This record gives sequence, C-alpha cells and structure tokens, in this order.
Amino acid sequence: MLLSGALLWGGATPAQMTISPLVIEVEANRGQSQGVINVTNNSNEPFRGRVYAEPFTYGNNGFETLTSSPNSLTPYLQFSPTELTVPPGVTRRVRLITRFPPNLPEGEYRAVVFTETLQQATDSSGNAVALTARIGTTVYVRQGNVSSNLAVEDASWNSEQKQIQLLVRNTGKASARLGISWTMKQGETVIKTGSSDPTAVIAESDRNLLLNYPGKDQPAPTPGQYQLTGELVWSEDNNQRTQPFSVNLTIPRD
Repeated sequence: MLLSGALLWGGATPAQMTISPLVIEVEANRGQSQGVINVTNNSNEPFRGRVYAEPFTYGNNGFETLTSSPNSLTPYLQFSPTELTVPPGVTRRVRLITRFPPNLPEGEYRAVVFTETLQQATDSSGNAVALTARIGTTVYVRQGNVSSNLAVEDASWNSEQKQIQLLVRNTGKASARLGISWTMKQGETVIKTGSSDPTAVIAESDRNLLLNYPGKDQPAPTPGQYQLTGELVWSEDNNQRTQPFSVNLTIPRD
C-alpha cells in the first residue's frame, strides 16, 4: 500500500538524486522489521549525503515534520550507513531495522527517512555557498493487528482555494492512501463527476481533501444546495476496500 509520494526540499535538481522506494509499509514480526532504501546518483559528479529520520504527519496543509509524536518511529529505528558518498551512475543501499520493546502498545509508528545531499556552488558575487537538497522516504511500521477506518464527515466550499473539499476522518489505527470517486448533483441533475488522486490520511486523524473541482479554467458552481455521493477507495493487506458516502454541499454566494 502506497501512502506518500516523493518529498523534495532544497535547491539541487531533483534528477541528480533519486531514491526508491518512496514509501515503506510493513508489519512488525516479533517486534522487528527491515527495509532498504536505494539512493541513486544520476549526475556526472559524486555527491556526499547524510541520512536521518524525523517524525511526520499529513494535515490540511499537507506533509509536515514534527519535533515529537507519540507515534514516532524514530526511537526504534536504526539505519546504516548514516553518511554515504555516491559516485556518478551508482546506487547505494541504506538498510533500515526497527526493534520495538515488548511493552510497546499496538499501533502504527511512522518516520520520514531523509537522504540529504550537500553541494558547493558559487553565487553572483563569486562567493562559495553550500546547497542542500533532501528527499524523504516515508516509513510506516504496524505493531499488532491494526487497520484503517475511513468515512466522509462533511463537504464544504474552500473559499481560499475556490474548490470543493471533503472532510475525511480516519478513526482506525492505520494510515491509508485513498482515492475518491464522486458525483455532484442538484436534485436529479448530474452537475459533475470526477475522481481525485490518492492522498494520505493519517491514523486517528481527519483531513480536508480537495476534489480539484472546479479547475483553473472552469467556472465556479452556481451558489445553492447540492448533493455529493461517491466512494472512498484504498488498499489494505493487499485487498481493496471501499466506503460509500452521501453528503450535502452548500455553495455560498461571494
């Protein structure tokens, strides 16, 4: 089950470094789990990198790192190497090992493992400057028998983004990456149908998900009352799960 996409920061060209997989999602066996991140240098120059982990979440503003979290994987996560030099055209492997203490409560524990490169460059004045870029692999490790439980709570008009959004709540103890298929009606008249790209909803949290309607070149819906129906679609334990929804929507006047 994929729960995230590439996470990129910094000034270096993304094509200079790639990592895979972008997501690691595993279940702990007797308190332990393993994984591998492949770091590839696509440039013509070697680069130095360091590897480190931070807790994270997904909220209404998207991905964000955290200083601490009760579901942080970082206290139980080890990786090797923590620093690496990658020649041009070469792939290096970073091995991850998770060890949970016996008394750790059941749940999902999460961390983003960053691979960060440091490069030297020259500014417009000829001064040497350091440029950093980092790409993150999100890691989800489940301890015990946990699952996601998703439902649509509400639909509303996002006045800032000028788009329709759904409030999706996950009351389960496992995160999910879900897609949405939807139909917008007014009475018996179908106004619009569509689907949204998969988006992560973290365990025991809720998130407003934009339906990307209307698009940039589309007019806003006429103010009034509408109905939104459809289903949430996600994968869990190699099985597809769905959850239908039907909610009312009010498009306000500006």
